[in-house]
Amino acid sequence: MSQTVFDTAEYDRRIARTKARMEEEGLDAAVVSDPANMNYLTGYDGWSFYVHQAVILTPDRDEPVWVGRQMDATGARATTRLTEESIRPYSDDHVQSPRDLHPMDFFADVLRDLGVDDGRIGLEMDAYYFTAKSYTRIRDNLPEAEFEDITLLVNWVRIKKSDAELKYMQQAARISENAMQAGLDAIGEGIPEYEAAEAIYSALIDGTDEYGGDYPAIVPLMPSGDYTGTPHLTWTDRPFENGDPVIIELSGCRHRYHSPLARTTFVGDPPEEIAETAEIVVEGMEAALDAAEPGVTAERVEKAWRDTIAKHGVEKKDRIGYSMGLGYPPDWGEHTASLRPGDETVLEENMTFHTIPGLWFDDFGVELSETFRITSTGAEPLADFPRRLFTA
Repeated sequence: MSQTVFDTAEYDRRIARTKARMEEEGLDAAVVSDPANMNYLTGYDGWSFYVHQAVILTPDRDEPVWVGRQMDATGARATTRLTEESIRPYSDDHVQSPRDLHPMDFFADVLRDLGVDDGRIGLEMDAYYFTAKSYTRIRDNLPEAEFEDITLLVNWVRIKKSDAELKYMQQAARISENAMQAGLDAIGEGIPEYEAAEAIYSALIDGTDEYGGDYPAIVPLMPSGDYTGTPHLTWTDRPFENGDPVIIELSGCRHRYHSPLARTTFVGDPPEEIAETAEIVVEGMEAALDAAEPGVTAERVEKAWRDTIAKHGVEKKDRIGYSMGLGYPPDWGEHTASLRPGDETVLEENMTFHTIPGLWFDDFGVELSETFRITSTGAEPLADFPRRLFTA
């Protein structure tokens, strides 16, 4: 029996909206290889994205066609409601083949069978797992086809969440709260960094009393000491020392839906410079959240943050957030709207963002983040966790 986590009507709506976008682009087929987009359209969920896979949509078929490795076809049967006709596995000799075989050879055969081998075919050209070799191979196999880049076509369909999606993001937020508290509790002078990471991971999987957690698309990030100005470091076996700032960025995950959360703590008594920076970050975060509401542009939210920190003589040129939700490694972002100057995306109800207006300097950094959804009246953070500098 299928283990899909949404009802058929939810997938039907997603497919219909995607097909409408395909029609606008004049596409005869869309080859969707981003694992998050595959999940969005079919429910397919497996750690199989390290080999070539995709779902193919055509205007005249009600169902997408899943194409993947033969041993993963059972996973398609387990996690989707696709009929057997719509599950097309390729043989294992296409994987890292010692002969001149490639999965895109098989994809080309499927596209021929669907009658679109001479049509206008969309490919997610900048998706993480769609390689340059994949493009050249499918192009050479289908010389009469016209190929178009549709990297963000499904991503833009995903940007507004359904009530069912928001439910899982809210559950992920409960997991994020538990994991953040576990990490903060584990940090202390003389404690190895990996022990704090272990506590966080345990909480991410333990979830809550009502439900468990899934693996997140990004591992917990935990730069510390001299390296908190570098936001994307993880952990080592170094013991925490008195005087160490420590950043924790993590996300609970529920049925592949995320709710990231970041906080900063300090081992010992924080110096005045770090304490003041934390206050500026909190003030700027609250200004950004106050500015976010339907009808406002993404760049307007960033401007509220930038204007606030400018009062304290601080400047930050990076974006402060991005749309997100459903995700697989290496990223939970949707790659669409960003809270940055020049992004004129108009915010709408049930869009969701991770806003992370941290300040990173050469010798230290302070990070604070919230996941929020746009409601009919403003921004609603999904997590309920104090916004302040912590101490250990």
